[in-house]
Amino acid sequence: MGIFEKMAEMGHEQLVFCYDKSTGLRMIIGVHDTTLGPALGGCRMWPYASEEEALEDVMRLSRGMTYKNSAMGLRLGGGKTVVLQHERGEKDEMIMRAIGRFVDTLGGRYYTAEDVGTSVQDMAIAAEESRYVRGLPEASGDPSVATAYGVYVALKASLREAFGSEQIRGRKIAVQGLGHVGVLLCERLQGDGAELYVTDIDQGKIDEAVRRFGAHPVAPDAIYDLDCDVYAPCALGATLNDNTIPRLKAKVVVGSANNQLKEPRHGNMLQERGIVYAPDFVANGGGVVNVADEMHPDGYHKDRAFSRVAQIYDRILEIFRIAREQGIAPHEAADRMAEDRVARIAAVNRMFVPRR
Repeated sequence: MGIFEKMAEMGHEQLVFCYDKSTGLRMIIGVHDTTLGPALGGCRMWPYASEEEALEDVMRLSRGMTYKNSAMGLRLGGGKTVVLQHERGEKDEMIMRAIGRFVDTLGGRYYTAEDVGTSVQDMAIAAEESRYVRGLPEASGDPSVATAYGVYVALKASLREAFGSEQIRGRKIAVQGLGHVGVLLCERLQGDGAELYVTDIDQGKIDEAVRRFGAHPVAPDAIYDLDCDVYAPCALGATLNDNTIPRLKAKVVVGSANNQLKEPRHGNMLQERGIVYAPDFVANGGGVVNVADEMHPDGYHKDRAFSRVAQIYDRILEIFRIAREQGIAPHEAADRMAEDRVARIAAVNRMFVPRR
């Protein structure tokens, strides 16, 4: 399938391929849909195996941001940047400046922020080259705190759906991925009395979680076989697939990873197995809500941002209600909720409003 055919299939408006000779920067900006407003989505830096893999990732991630921003009630569309690396850690000031300049060429159609492989400090450098950078140190800062809080309230809502109670104490919860969000989630869960099982590709991170939280260490591939209440995918996506779903013993799946379902049909597989799944782009929406608050006319206010993040609890319950009433899986209910809002805003946008 050609690139334009793929764009048509996934609903993308724009793909921008960027190359900077002086730094060797290679990156792709994906703008999926701007019906709700300018696209917002982070800048991911990752050692992709190929250009094709990077293209597939930016298209999936930018589309996911449209759904996430819609589900969070934001007047923002979906976009994403991916930066191709040959080795992890290949990043310096000049690369971040080049990223900022390329983002600036879009003139505000797309705003970027931090993501996997980039930091708040990186965004501060990029912001010196573009006014279309968010997630800055002097404003919302590290979005991981808000993302983890959103996953935490989504987990409580999912427990309520699965067990009739949101109580965490005594629940066995398996956390896959101990990056910023995974660790912050563990911190909250341990404080509520959860029995934690943890894994990561970095043994050092596992050891630290065992020390800090009294967690049980688990080998990366064994996490799917645990007899636990909750499986929390907090690493990269596609961990819910033909191989892993039949192995799950958890009754609830909720985590911070993007694109957890390898394919949409895997959401139906979870439903058929009686596993409660909190759709990822809603459960992990806290970070983008926090970053988006920087765009408020009054500037960033933490209390207002976190008040909106807390609403993820009700949004997850609403998704479960729609799924039950319509006889569909939660991931389909979440898609319909997001798509319906985009359609309704598009209808209102047909109204002509004279410029002032």
